[in-house]
Amino acid sequence: MGGALHPSRKTHARGRTDFHHGLLALPHEPQRTLATDSLPDVDRKAEDSPLRPRWPAAAPEAPPAVGEVQLWLADLDRPPVPLAVLAATLDPEERKRAGRFRFEVHRRRFTAGRGLLRRLLGELLGVAPETLVFAYGEKGKPRLVAGAAARREGPRSLQGSELETGLRFNLSHSANGALLAVARGRELGVDLEALRPMDDAEALVERFFHPAERRVFAGLEADRRLSAFFSGWTRKEAYLKARGDGLSLPTTEFEVALAPGGPEGLIGFEREPQEVGRWSLEALEPARGFLGALAVEGPPPELRERFWTSE
Repeated sequence: MGGALHPSRKTHARGRTDFHHGLLALPHEPQRTLATDSLPDVDRKAEDSPLRPRWPAAAPEAPPAVGEVQLWLADLDRPPVPLAVLAATLDPEERKRAGRFRFEVHRRRFTAGRGLLRRLLGELLGVAPETLVFAYGEKGKPRLVAGAAARREGPRSLQGSELETGLRFNLSHSANGALLAVARGRELGVDLEALRPMDDAEALVERFFHPAERRVFAGLEADRRLSAFFSGWTRKEAYLKARGDGLSLPTTEFEVALAPGGPEGLIGFEREPQEVGRWSLEALEPARGFLGALAVEGPPPELRERFWTSE
């Protein structure tokens, strides 16, 4: 999940990607908590079919308003900005990381995802994407520091509000889909998963889901279990990414809804009951063949859901 779960088997340099959802794993990003090696790989093809978005097309313009979350879906195989342009915005460490991937498709997707994150944040802040610098909290959750002067100092740790831009962001990746979320002053996390057969879904549910979730899953008809698995998985991942806890929070301790149309918030968290009212969860269906989830601090936000097209 944006740390933790891993149904889409993001590939690392060994052949799995580490920018999930999933998330482009920023340096020092919180570690995932769920299994990363037991799920089928959906990223090995040189190119997937074009995304079939359910959201209207647009290009980033203005920052999110107070109470709003912007959600941007992008096709990593056909990015809305030329790949060479995106690659030119990466810093030396990001280029080094891209070069470690074994397969060209993963190098391209890493470059596109990381470049689009920079492009989006730069556009919303009115700064050049290549000048953006990421700083990191105590548990590794990234924040943004805008400015070339900060870039020269290398990676930084958050020490005070002077480093804050006010924007919170998260990125998730699965197959050729990328989902970026941005809000103002509210912690958030997103997860995106390409739907595909899961022969070991029951084993993963037994290992990573809350006891109540396991009972719900066991009571479902066979043809509903796959969507229920991904609905629960994405909500758990998004929540862990929003918290930034990574390995420190077992996913069996909190309960979410499994039904695509069911309750979208946290249902229960015995050890931290105050969390139930602290977060809002939103189920997402940004494209055909994909499910996603957003976890955001506070009351349900106003959502601006868009498919990022050429600028």
